[in-house]
Amino acid sequence: MSRVKVIAVASGKGGVGKTNVSVNLAYQLSRAGRKVLLLDADLGLANVDILLNLKPKRNLSDVLEGHCSLKDILVTAPGGFTVIPAASGKKGMAEMAKSQHAGIVMAMSELDQDFDVMIVDTAAGISDSVVTFSQASHHVTVVCSDEPTSMADAYALIKVLSRDAGIERFKVLRNRLPNDLEARAGFKRLEETANRFLNVQLEYAGYIPDDPFVAKAVSRQRCVSEAFPSSPSAKAFKTFADKTDSWDTPVTPHGGLEFFVDRMSS
Repeated sequence: MSRVKVIAVASGKGGVGKTNVSVNLAYQLSRAGRKVLLLDADLGLANVDILLNLKPKRNLSDVLEGHCSLKDILVTAPGGFTVIPAASGKKGMAEMAKSQHAGIVMAMSELDQDFDVMIVDTAAGISDSVVTFSQASHHVTVVCSDEPTSMADAYALIKVLSRDAGIERFKVLRNRLPNDLEARAGFKRLEETANRFLNVQLEYAGYIPDDPFVAKAVSRQRCVSEAFPSSPSAKAFKTFADKTDSWDTPVTPHGGLEFFVDRMSS
């Protein structure tokens, strides 16, 4: 199995468009010819399947309960990428401790398909699962809008991941901003605070404009990149996807998804 680039998409708070970023990134990379696996890692409040109008008969909770294998729940989304759907409304899934992630690790190790990229759509906030999945990824992208609460929670997330997972480098994607100038200004404020109090390095990953076509696409249960490919946000998602495509995959002792599995196990 070839080496897989693993990108975690995280946010300090809900409602900032994190899952929209994940599905549009997956779509754009798939359209560019990459074999993409999207893991819905919001284990108790999953909504990737809802955003994409997928109707999986089984999900990750069925795998962990021993009813089926991981490859039995894989779903192909519009655009050609593969989705691992998770459960919604299951409190036990949302509160899984790090030691309980062993079932996910075992399930992931059984995948035999070759993927170029795995995108991990984490839960919002700073739960144990967010720390675990982020630590197991090559790159962590923090999504934040310009709301003061979003910026404060993005900083809190970076602080926790730095302290508890030893992550030193973060990509920051600004969402729902009017222009690049304002997006960079907000990033600069976040970077200055992080430089002052944390031992981390932040990188500006770009911005997604505030675009009414996103809401229209969501209401149709489609990602905006597929529903409105000429919209400002779809073009911005393509630019972001192109940027992630250039991110290096750190050399690790193992190839493919073994890196992710090994890091989840540690």
